[in-house]
Amino acid sequence: MVYQESVGAASATRSLPSVRAVTPRDLIEVLAKGVEDFRAMPTHIVFLSFIYPVVVLVIAWVTFKDDLLPLLYAMVTGLALIGPFAAIGIYGLSRRREEGLDATWSHAFDLPGAHSLRAILALGLCLLAIFVILIVAAQSIYVAYFSDASPESIGSLVQRVVTTEAGHRMILIGNLVGFLFAAAAFAMSVLSFPLLMDRNISAMAAASISITSVRRNPLAMAMWGLIVAGVLLIGSLPLFVGLAVAIPVLGHSTWHLYRKLVVAELPPRKQPSHDPRARRYAAGSPAVLFPVYGQEPGSIASLRRAPMASEPQPAPATRHPSVPV
Repeated sequence: MVYQESVGAASATRSLPSVRAVTPRDLIEVLAKGVEDFRAMPTHIVFLSFIYPVVVLVIAWVTFKDDLLPLLYAMVTGLALIGPFAAIGIYGLSRRREEGLDATWSHAFDLPGAHSLRAILALGLCLLAIFVILIVAAQSIYVAYFSDASPESIGSLVQRVVTTEAGHRMILIGNLVGFLFAAAAFAMSVLSFPLLMDRNISAMAAASISITSVRRNPLAMAMWGLIVAGVLLIGSLPLFVGLAVAIPVLGHSTWHLYRKLVVAELPPRKQPSHDPRARRYAAGSPAVLFPVYGQEPGSIASLRRAPMASEPQPAPATRHPSVPV
């Protein structure tokens, strides 16, 4: 299926990528490529320096705030919703390595173009909004089962949730609601950010293609979601230190999943190769704005056109036989 989107200042209609089918075997392949990229471009120092302190500070702040203690589980697990946005720099590293360019950890902070940056920020705000709504829903569920009574400590909260019938119902309903939020965010963002890094399209178009990939590959994408959740869980167990490896590996793997799923309808963009020694003509200057397909802009061949019907046609040259003397 071909999708089209109007982008750019001139609102030109361009073909958007189509989605191909993948199998669970492809997921193992993209995960292996993600590990290979991580070994070639270790970025765990960056994530260990930034993500780990942020997560620890958030947890400490929530722990010392009694009124927010019931939201601790929802806030920690809900951080995964904005994970695709946090891995923007990882997608860029995989793309640079794919193109054979120099890729070091400092390139993870390279900003995309203006149009892509606006679309990335817009989609990131959508994920942040989903996260905020999830926290509000978690607070409402807790109040519905335990009124507005705040627990004295984490131990009392765990005892209240695990040992009471209301706590069991809250676990069931809360995880079901959290799953719905996670599924919506996953479908909308699993391919959106790599797509925005690679093509000049809008955030809505990227989200639409991401949702289409999930609809076309429900089993494979459900397995990928479980893989992501499992890797994040394992990385979070040792005091979140494992996220310094888990997030880069998942980011690299997501880029290769995007390459496996999305087929570009248009050929890849290439830098125009012009010979600086070639002759330039003043008459060709306006024609540079209107290049002819398949011909170099400004060339003599691109300036030729078929004569109009109203223009006089040149008479064919006649050859006279030579008369012997």
